Amino acid sequence: MDFEPAIAFVDDDDDLRNATRQTLELAGFNVTPFTDAMSALRFLTPDFPGVVVTDVRMPQMDGFELFRRLRAVDPDLPVILITGHGDIEMAVEAMHQGAYDFIAKPYAADRLVQSIGRAAEKRRLVIENRQLRLALESSDETLPLIGQTPVMQNLRKTLRHVANADVDVLIAGETGTGKDVAAGLLHEWSRRKHGNFVALNCGALPDTVIESELFGHEAGAFTGAQKKRVGRIEFASGGTLFLDEIESMPLATQVKLLRVLETREVTPLGMNEHRPVDLRVVAAAKVDLGSPEQRPNFREDLFYRLNVVTVSIPPLRERKDDIPLLFTHFLHRAAARFKSEPPEMTAALRSRLMDHDWPGNVRELAHFAERMALGLQDLTDAKVSQPTNPMSLPENMELYEAKLIREALSANHGDVRSTIETLGIPRKTFYDKLQRHGIDRTDYVRSKSDA
Repeated sequence: MDFEPAIAFVDDDDDLRNATRQTLELAGFNVTPFTDAMSALRFLTPDFPGVVVTDVRMPQMDGFELFRRLRAVDPDLPVILITGHGDIEMAVEAMHQGAYDFIAKPYAADRLVQSIGRAAEKRRLVIENRQLRLALESSDETLPLIGQTPVMQNLRKTLRHVANADVDVLIAGETGTGKDVAAGLLHEWSRRKHGNFVALNCGALPDTVIESELFGHEAGAFTGAQKKRVGRIEFASGGTLFLDEIESMPLATQVKLLRVLETREVTPLGMNEHRPVDLRVVAAAKVDLGSPEQRPNFREDLFYRLNVVTVSIPPLRERKDDIPLLFTHFLHRAAARFKSEPPEMTAALRSRLMDHDWPGNVRELAHFAERMALGLQDLTDAKVSQPTNPMSLPENMELYEAKLIREALSANHGDVRSTIETLGIPRKTFYDKLQRHGIDRTDYVRSKSDA
């Protein structure tokens, strides 16, 4: 989700307003200046994608009143107050009421830029969380294949088109991409939806059992067959038979399945009678069955018989823009199940989501969301992301330093003076490190009495 931070700068001093505008634009911000609070108030909306910076001392409506009115419209909109020496007490009170920061005149340009940068990042996360919630609310609850990327939109379109064609379908995709979900949708969106959806994982059954499961058997057909059993193929007649991990099916069973696909008849073990079946087969494979190297034990004729239509599901690493939306869906679902409050998207969480390759795909992401909902996932745990390239010593030191700063801020409830004493570093060094590590001190403030 794109986010270009915007800055609304309010000050009735023409020279200061123009100079500050130039400074912020040089820092890469998109600045909209206002000469008075009422003009800014008419311009700003609840979804304003940025930060408000306002002088306190202004005619008609001062900056503190502007802050109070903006907070009534959007409590999450960051407001930074520019104060003279006599306004500091008022600014501290504003901080207690939720103002993001106050900066006393005269101030260094870097101090303002850094504060705006942290506030803009916080605003980006707020806007992103809102967009994710809206996207989930507007998505079809019966549509598990969540995603807004073009590849997922095309996938859903293809599945809907193929569903009523009533042809056999081969679904290709890595482990955890949702091949079973796609198969279920093919059934639900077809004229067969009132019939049975019968699933069989070919890789989960031993060779001695799979034929009995598929074709059924008569009583006494083999040792242990005490009762007649209807096979999965016959039970799926009028509906859909889903064969997962079909690449694992034994060769002898492949021959019999090929005959069923060609004749649409099934012969249970232990009898000679052929029973007609109204069958649609959806098969799934986690390897490329079109490649002889990847299917050394899979019959070529069965592959071509199944390959009437092939649907490919992309791995999560190839559609990373869908990850925040998917994660939010799984997180809210898990939180509802565990009766817990889902955590908000933070910079650290978003970084973990987007930097990880997710070799287990959607399934791995869903399990990660469950751990987050339970409060069991530590984002500082490097083992979770399983990086393919180990971090260097300086990179590890950077992570450790950021961890120590966060712990000190948490222990001191965001109080700058106490945190600096705990860490034993100068104030300027402290602020430099906050900026480098992307740490927002206000996230740790309980009683905002320190600036």
